[in-house]
Amino acid sequence: MIGIWALGAYLAVILLWTTLFKRSVGEAMILGFVAVLPFTGSAALQVGWSAFYSAMTDEIVYATMAFVFMGYLLDKAGVLDRLIDLLNSLIGGMKGGPAWVSTVASASLGGVVHNQAAIAATVGSVTIPWMEKSRLDKASAATLVAGNAGMGITFPFSASMFVLVGSATVGPMLDVNSLFLPLLIGGLWCFLHRLIVTWLAIRRSGMEPLDAAHRLPFRTAVRQGWATLLLFAVVAVPLIITSGAIATALSDWTGSDVTKALSVIVWIPVVLILTGALLGWNRLPRSGRDWWAMLRDSAPRFGVVGVTVLFAFAGANALAATGLPKQMTALLTQLNLPVWMLAILIGMIVIAVAAPLSATATMAAVGTVGVATLVAAGVPATTAAVAVLIFSSCEAAVPPGGAPLYVACGIADVNPLKTFVRLFTHYALPLLGIGVLVAIGVLPI
Repeated sequence: MIGIWALGAYLAVILLWTTLFKRSVGEAMILGFVAVLPFTGSAALQVGWSAFYSAMTDEIVYATMAFVFMGYLLDKAGVLDRLIDLLNSLIGGMKGGPAWVSTVASASLGGVVHNQAAIAATVGSVTIPWMEKSRLDKASAATLVAGNAGMGITFPFSASMFVLVGSATVGPMLDVNSLFLPLLIGGLWCFLHRLIVTWLAIRRSGMEPLDAAHRLPFRTAVRQGWATLLLFAVVAVPLIITSGAIATALSDWTGSDVTKALSVIVWIPVVLILTGALLGWNRLPRSGRDWWAMLRDSAPRFGVVGVTVLFAFAGANALAATGLPKQMTALLTQLNLPVWMLAILIGMIVIAVAAPLSATATMAAVGTVGVATLVAAGVPATTAAVAVLIFSSCEAAVPPGGAPLYVACGIADVNPLKTFVRLFTHYALPLLGIGVLVAIGVLPI
């Protein structure tokens, strides 16, 4: 069971480095990768280089960086602000309107940006002050924003999904095209849960409709922001080209397999970047010096995310070389648990690991093994993947919580301790339930 011992060392190093020493998750993923290598025996150097090189040359790593830049570009170009203004104009006048806007905006950005901290910062900076003006207490406002940020994981195409699809353990079982629709439906189940939580928060708070002075007139918001909805339309273009009858026709016409020649993972962020640049052209730099300054300012976003994703892949590859997937699957199978109980056990493990780590790091550490175990128990690969991604979206919902929680609490100027109980009961436990119901087929995807 050397692979399980390797996983224990991997998790211990990551958790100690991030919680005890308070260092970055990127550093922790590097050390975790190094900690696994001795468990591969005399071939440690060869396994290490192979695992690292495979991760470094994986197109998913580059696609993840493209998504990071896309989120930065949309923010700088003012596209995200116009999208929020449009949503606020549509539903901001309802009772509890700012809370509804916060939830719907988080879901909308979750389908585009996928970075939980960025969603919390973008939506929270606008809606938390509005929610306070509408008589929602600071702790509740911060809880709502932090809890909603998890939708960046449960919609395609998040970095966590890329880690899952690109892993040596799960990659052969499913591809991006087969996972897209099930994950979208799974994300909508999570969105429904957020709407219910928002309704309960509004009902308990006595919030009033937002004053018209804090909302753009409907016609103005539509005129300025309708084009931002194109972000959701252009995502479909690479998917349509690489699936169904259109893919077959294009393959026959070109004489090559379009689904292999055109990488959906790479082209989706590309079309989003181009669309965002067109929508926000007036606010983008005009000179080469200004563009260089903008790229330089975006660099910090790439640092942690890039290192985390790269070494998440490398660590997952090294763990696979120890035989972990087969060993963990065999161990859990020996327990002879029914699927529903196995799903609960895997969900609890994933959520516990997600408490101190990011969703991406969690997926690399235990997510791939969780999917493999569910598949071995008879759960379809896409269903297992969606369930585990839902589990991993609890980054901010379990103490000590992740970056989205502290971003939201910082904006609201509230002690994070005041949000822990509500985040756990309103988000972590329901998401555990949703993931289990997806895994056993009660919630269709």
